[in-house]
Amino acid sequence: CSGVTKLGVDLKSNPSEKIIAVDPEVIPLGSKVYVENYGYATAADIGGGINGYEIDVFIPEEEAAVDWGRQQVKVTIVED
Repeated sequence: CSGVTKLGVDLKSNPSEKIIAVDPEVIPLGSKVYVENYGYATAADIGGGINGYEIDVFIPEEEAAVDWGRQQVKVTIVED
């Protein structure tokens, strides 16, 4: 995502925000979470390809996003 999230976070204006896209049936939108290897984040977006126990982390720099790649991580809901 490089625009505005489902919850209205403008990522172009706030590229340092730690945001994840989730399946809201698993992690409610607005939840504060801790993502292994990423840090504390907010579940502020959904995605057509996000189903079940998948997330998508927002990384503003393309090279860093490619380096992150696809990986399995532990996600802990801190506050929902």
